[in-house]
Amino acid sequence: MAGNSNIAIFGAIGANFLIAVSKFTASFFTGSSAMMAEGIHSLVDTGNGFLLLLGIKRSKRKPTKQHPFGYGKEVYFWSFVVSILIFALGGGFAIYEGIHALEAPEVAEDPTWNYAVLIAALLFEGTALVLALKTFNKSRAGAKTGNLITKITQSKDAATFAVIIEDTAAVIGLAVALIGVFLSQTLNNPYCDGIASIIIGCILLFVATFLAKESKGLLLGESAQPEILIKVEDILNNNPKVKEIGLPQTMHFGPESILLIVEVDLYDDLELLDAENTLQSLREKIKTEIPKINKVYLQTTNKL
Repeated sequence: MAGNSNIAIFGAIGANFLIAVSKFTASFFTGSSAMMAEGIHSLVDTGNGFLLLLGIKRSKRKPTKQHPFGYGKEVYFWSFVVSILIFALGGGFAIYEGIHALEAPEVAEDPTWNYAVLIAALLFEGTALVLALKTFNKSRAGAKTGNLITKITQSKDAATFAVIIEDTAAVIGLAVALIGVFLSQTLNNPYCDGIASIIIGCILLFVATFLAKESKGLLLGESAQPEILIKVEDILNNNPKVKEIGLPQTMHFGPESILLIVEVDLYDDLELLDAENTLQSLREKIKTEIPKINKVYLQTTNKL
């Protein structure tokens, strides 16, 4: 999983860096505020990619006395940081640049640079988005179907869906910038460029808020998906020595790390050794059949 996430992130970093350089170059020669806003957006996305890689790397650290459940949530923290950066640096600067352009509007004499860079950027960002979506779909193999937003809200792979959200915002922003440049030139109206920059900023603010909400939920601790809970209940209830079980309690400590706590009531006629072996067998069976659950605590009401 982490390896797949890395592929998507590296692809996004490479695309965003090259695009940022191209956008700044075009902005320098044309004076387009929308292009400047898009350049800042791509630069922020490049830095965000490195932050997500940092989060993945730090999440792999082994548990310590201070953090007995490991550092899996590091990737959720850095995803939240990424959302703040998109909000402040991406959206905030784009809106500021748009307002500045409206106060001192200028029509670019030769928009060739803008068109060339924007069209190339759409191809690069589109490729990076397709790669991220393929990675995301692999991680969601076997999950219930639904639209992309539903899949993201259900996903626990913050690093990959952060890249998808960023790339989607980038593609939409590029389309808006392209329309802004075209209208500004065709209508000889410099205000179109500034308005496009403000729209791009609003898109980034919306996207950042959505990403922050999803990252916050994971950071605070979300339970496993219903299908996983059903599998746990089936394993426990199908054991002939289990009389009754309580409600399984789960928490994600990373995309592939789940803590499970469940109360198990065994039949009273079981011998002590038999009861202990049953619990151990159940723990191993759950970990084997549901690899994402790597921490299992079975609490029994029986006196062992």
